[in-house]
Amino acid sequence: MAGLTNQTPRPTEIKLHQKSRVLDISFSDGKIFNFSCEFLRVYSPSAEVSGHSPEQEVLQTGKSLVNIHKITPVGNYAIQLYFTDGHSTGLYSWDLLYRYGLNYEQMWQRYLQRMGQAGASREPQSTVQSQSTTCSSCK
Repeated sequence: MAGLTNQTPRPTEIKLHQKSRVLDISFSDGKIFNFSCEFLRVYSPSAEVSGHSPEQEVLQTGKSLVNIHKITPVGNYAIQLYFTDGHSTGLYSWDLLYRYGLNYEQMWQRYLQRMGQAGASREPQSTVQSQSTTCSSCK
């Protein structure tokens, strides 16, 4: 993978907390990053999400409740994450995850800004609809 070198820190522990929807990754240089499953889903490195250039990036909406239900190692350089919304095509290399960890806050703020500009919601469609639905027989 591009960027993966002998100097790239390697994970020493990967721990999924399904209840809180957080993936903790400890790296060989002592850094520990805590990723929300939503963050990892909306920044999936798959072509479906990232496209083939920055202009092709697809804004992911309604992912606030997404979780990871399976993690599979890919060789000695990455993991594949299987999300509860059915997405599983991105490969998360060690260098990518490390870079995400270093830039988490800026990336998260960029995502929130893009959501605001698009007038989009982080909430799943069914949650948004059920909150705005009124009962016609309750009048």
